Amino acid sequence: MAVQDRDGPLTDQAAQIALGRDLIRHAHAICVLTGAGISTESGIPDFRGPNGLWTKDPGAERLSTLAHYLQDREARVAAWRRRALSKDPPPRPNAGHLALVDLEAQGRLELLVTQNIDGLHHLAGNSRERLVELHGSLREQVCLTCQRRGPMEEVLERVRHGDADPHCQACGGILKSAAISFGQGLSAAEWDRAQTGAGTCDLFLAVGTRLEVFPAAELPAMALAAGTPLVVVNQEPTRFDRRARAVIRAPIGQILGELLAP
Repeated sequence: MAVQDRDGPLTDQAAQIALGRDLIRHAHAICVLTGAGISTESGIPDFRGPNGLWTKDPGAERLSTLAHYLQDREARVAAWRRRALSKDPPPRPNAGHLALVDLEAQGRLELLVTQNIDGLHHLAGNSRERLVELHGSLREQVCLTCQRRGPMEEVLERVRHGDADPHCQACGGILKSAAISFGQGLSAAEWDRAQTGAGTCDLFLAVGTRLEVFPAAELPAMALAAGTPLVVVNQEPTRFDRRARAVIRAPIGQILGELLAP
C-alpha cells in the first residue's frame, strides 16, 4: 500500500508507519484529536458515509437540529423512545481507545480531544483531566434551562415507565442528550482547553478524522503554526495530508497500539 506525502512522491506505507512511530516515540506531550473513524470498529457507523446514520435515515439528521427538537414535541418523544427501547447492545471501547488509555498511563498524553459523542474514551479509562469531549456525550443528559446534568440512564428509565417527553425535575425545562446539536454552541471552556493543548503539545496526532468539521479542524493548523509535527492516521485522505510529517492508512484498532507503544 502507498500514500502520497506532503511533497508529492509516493511513499511506502511501511516507511510511513516507521516514521510515525519514531515521531511518537520521541514526543513527551502529545495532543490527540479523534473522529468517527476510531469508533467504527466498536460498531458505530459514521454520519455521512455510504452506510452512515444520516445517509440511511435523513430524519435522524433533522432530530439533531436544536430548533427542531425544541419546537416539536413529537420529535422529542420519538428521540427518547428510540433510545429507551433500543435492543442494540451498548458499544464497547476497542483496541484504538485502549491504546490511548495506555498513552495516558505512560504520562505522554497532553490532551485527548474527541469529536465523538459516544463516550467511549471515558468508558475505556481516559481521565476527565486529559479528555475534551468537544461535541458532548450521549451518555449524559442535560436540562436546556438550568443546565443540570445527569446520567442518561436515569431519564431512559423514566421513559420506559411512561414519561414520553421527560422534563427536568428541578426546574421543568426540556431535557436532551448532552451531545451538541446543530444550532447549539460548543462549551467555551472546553474549546479553550482544546486550543491550549494544540498550542502547547510537541506532537499532534489526528486519528480517524478527515479534518473537515470545524472548529475541530482548526486544531492541527494551530499545532502546525507553532512548529509542531503532525501525524495523521486515517483510512481516507484528509485535507492536511500534504502538511503532515507522516500519513498512515491502516485500521485504527490494529495500528494505534503499535504506534503508541513506548
